[in-house]
Amino acid sequence: MKKNMGTADRVIRTVIALAIVVLYLMGQISGTLAIILGIVALAFLVTSAAARCPSYLPFSISTRKEPSTPPPA
Repeated sequence: MKKNMGTADRVIRTVIALAIVVLYLMGQISGTLAIILGIVALAFLVTSAAARCPSYLPFSISTRKEPSTPPPA
């Protein structure tokens, strides 16, 4: 699978996941909401680490900038 997440997208997802963890550890979220947000946080961390988001594939979305290649000589 081709990488389709840019650096900004990965950083934002990681920050959101960490915010969810902090909210849980501080006791601000609990119960079903904590479980759902925990799953979301885990998904964000996994997709950020892999730089691939499966939900982007059906829509051909990519936030990753393709490396520029020099023109052939």
